[in-house]
Amino acid sequence: MFTDIEIAQNCQMMHIGEIAKKLNLTDDDIEYYGKYKAKISTDVYERLKDKKDGKLVLVTAINPTPAGEGKTTTTVGLGQAMNKIGKNCIIALREPSLGPVMGVKGGAAGGGYAQVVPMEDINLHFTGDMHAITAAHNLLAALLDNHIKQGNELNIDTTKIVFKRVLDMNDRALRNIVVGLGGKINGVPREDGFMITVASEVMAILCLADSLQDLKRRFGKIIVAYDMDGKPVTAADLKADGAMTLLMKDAIKPNLVQTLENTPCLMHGGPFANIAHGCNSIMATKLALKLGDYVITEAGFGADLGAEKFLDIKCNSAKIQPDAIVIVATVRALKYNGGVAKADLKEENLDALKKGIVNLEKHVENMKKYGVPVIVTLNSFFTDTDAETSLVEECCAKLGVKVAISKVFEKGGEGGVELAKLLCETLDKNEGKFKRLYDDEMSIEDKINRIVTEIYGGAGVAYTPAAKKKIKQIEEMGLDKVPVCIAKTQYSLSDNQNLLGRPEGFTVTVRDVNISNGAGFVVVLTGDIMTMPGLPKVPAANGIDIDDDGKIVGLF
Repeated sequence: MFTDIEIAQNCQMMHIGEIAKKLNLTDDDIEYYGKYKAKISTDVYERLKDKKDGKLVLVTAINPTPAGEGKTTTTVGLGQAMNKIGKNCIIALREPSLGPVMGVKGGAAGGGYAQVVPMEDINLHFTGDMHAITAAHNLLAALLDNHIKQGNELNIDTTKIVFKRVLDMNDRALRNIVVGLGGKINGVPREDGFMITVASEVMAILCLADSLQDLKRRFGKIIVAYDMDGKPVTAADLKADGAMTLLMKDAIKPNLVQTLENTPCLMHGGPFANIAHGCNSIMATKLALKLGDYVITEAGFGADLGAEKFLDIKCNSAKIQPDAIVIVATVRALKYNGGVAKADLKEENLDALKKGIVNLEKHVENMKKYGVPVIVTLNSFFTDTDAETSLVEECCAKLGVKVAISKVFEKGGEGGVELAKLLCETLDKNEGKFKRLYDDEMSIEDKINRIVTEIYGGAGVAYTPAAKKKIKQIEEMGLDKVPVCIAKTQYSLSDNQNLLGRPEGFTVTVRDVNISNGAGFVVVLTGDIMTMPGLPKVPAANGIDIDDDGKIVGLF
């Protein structure tokens, strides 16, 4: 079997102009970034806004494990399979972050014979969107410190600055720093820190804005600090919103690429799902719905994180709703949830599978609460046995959901035909009636409690004194009638990554609460979630290189 990069480098890509033609786009509609990448003009949606939307399909998964679930691979493979059976289908994905690419998680372009290409470009600098977000964010940080240095006309309390800098790299040494050292000429000394770019509110705003004007409006609402009277200071107060928007004038345009089988893919934006809302941009998704009859998109990590935020935050902001939900699972990952060590996952173990399958059961139950038709796909491995597959199918039958086997990693679109046919059968029945989990008018604590008890399966919520104080402050400012974006571990339904399967009776501890006023949601921090990851002992970067002929090696 070839590696992902070998498969990607040996594929026959079409010129991106030909992919655009598949979508009935002209040269005037796109901006070329070489032969195989392009940006789509924001004018296209305006032209097509009255066209009927296609069907929207959300791909999500069980909780991630070291065994791998293949959510993005399944998303890409399903899109290829839909086109293989004659459907006009588009994929909508997030852009990868350089931090995980150089760290341990890997990229976000799929795998095997279900990849988005040019894979190397996508996983590296792509069209520069991440750099634009980093620049816009750090411009605001620089203007903030400069304002304080130049006399502090806004009377900012330097002990109440809440806006950190960002970098699109895993770098634990920058989590907590001191800036302004070296004397008066270098600014005012204060504690600061860095987050990874994909945790930036600027990133969240890009993915929730519906136009350049909306982007600027949201930028202006970003709260960067509080003054001596406790009142919020915003980017608009610092007159930063205009220049920030200028830096994002190209980044706001959705990117057009293709799969190994030349299926069109809109790839735009990339917020993390454990510390942000984990979905690609609204602009890309809504545009895809005008360009295709079917749109396959995904939300990061397990359904308790990405899917919940897609359904309660993104759908609410975009005024869209999914027509079906696909939950990805693997026999290996379910056995891992049942207590089997990673080294032993190749062996048949029905007892462990029975114990671990409760994780899938919970996610199925959760997604059904939104009133949308749900199907399950088993991402196949050659080590899966007939008995193990049958056990999963029996479990899903009891839950009232159908299962399709997916072999897209090995066979590309052909390996996803069974799933594509099941999806079309489900969509044709048109039995869904979407409903959100909570109403924005509920209190912050009631919204958090609803998610913890209904989605995570917890017994309740505990708050640190600091979190309680922050909630009260947000309520006093009148900024509480918005969705909540809970940051927690992706590895468990709880806030403890060691609790696998379907834990019950646990209490989720909220340690901090912040308002992302521009994005339009409240961020709730639980457990030990960090907004700046670190590199592992042996980073993936150690094995990545480029040879004398310019060929990239070691990139997955």
